[in-house]
Amino acid sequence: MYKQLIRPILFKLSPERVHNITLRMLGVARRIPLLGKALRLFFKYDDPSLRRNLFGLEFPNPVGLAAGIDKNGDHYNELAWFGFSFIEIGSLTPEPQDGNPRPRLFRLPQDRALINRMGINNKGMLHAINRIKSDPPRTIICASIAKNSSSASEADIVNDYKKAFSYLYDFVDMFTINVSCPNVEGLQHLQDVSYLSDLVDPLLDLRVCYDTYKPLLVKVSPDIPHEELDEILNYCLISGIDGIVAGNTTTSREGLTTPREKVEKIGNGGLSGAPLFERSLALVRYIHDKTEGRLPVIGVGGIMNADQATQMLQAGASLIEICTGFVYEGPSAVKNILKNLK
Repeated sequence: MYKQLIRPILFKLSPERVHNITLRMLGVARRIPLLGKALRLFFKYDDPSLRRNLFGLEFPNPVGLAAGIDKNGDHYNELAWFGFSFIEIGSLTPEPQDGNPRPRLFRLPQDRALINRMGINNKGMLHAINRIKSDPPRTIICASIAKNSSSASEADIVNDYKKAFSYLYDFVDMFTINVSCPNVEGLQHLQDVSYLSDLVDPLLDLRVCYDTYKPLLVKVSPDIPHEELDEILNYCLISGIDGIVAGNTTTSREGLTTPREKVEKIGNGGLSGAPLFERSLALVRYIHDKTEGRLPVIGVGGIMNADQATQMLQAGASLIEICTGFVYEGPSAVKNILKNLK
């Protein structure tokens, strides 16, 4: 029904408009008695064999929702109706920011892909904290945090991450440090291990001041050269980083079937969706093999169906996330994956 009827209608509208309409509809659904319970019964798929214990957390299944859909932490409980075992909100910055000018989100239907240059638009960490206070999460929440686009000096960047980390610490279950988004100037260079250690070491120092231990993961780009990735992995293994999110969107346009002229007209931005899968799969396998399985990996990027989810887990991912696959495959995407995994 979704692919044959609903998706063709939605795809006549601009992608960002559909995103906003969908979130508003979830907000309305939250207020309708018993609707949430009915959707959970229809879309969730529970089985003891699917449970995962990782980072000291009990995940009902290995499939989560990647950052980018619930940017502000407004709809984590509603999105969990569709079977996700955890929701990654954000990326969140200390101060609200509008992101890049529109249009900034584009579909490539022939490739089942998206190109975005959103620029980490969000309402800021305090908005998310207030939402969590008013609507306590009934699912595991991971906060992706990033610097504000206006922060340029190393000191300001470090302070941005420290501020977001410390303010959000008591309200979420785990963190992803986003240093690999291609749509914010000066962010990807933070993957250089010297910058990364200057950024993450203060967060690890802050964490020891809290009574409750919260996992801290680093999100890396699928475009990162192996030499740089090896340095990051070595740093993570000795520093106390709990895991890697592999990966993010790519700036590559290789292997697309969409006409080149259309892609060039769209311009710059990060590509997500089906064309990214093989690159993401190779990244997960490389990290797993390089670290001999000592560093847990959350595999994300291009997972569109149950077979690809299985491949990602077999490559060494402890958990997986989907985002663009949810857009193209619809609300049954997680249930279909979990039935196959069982």
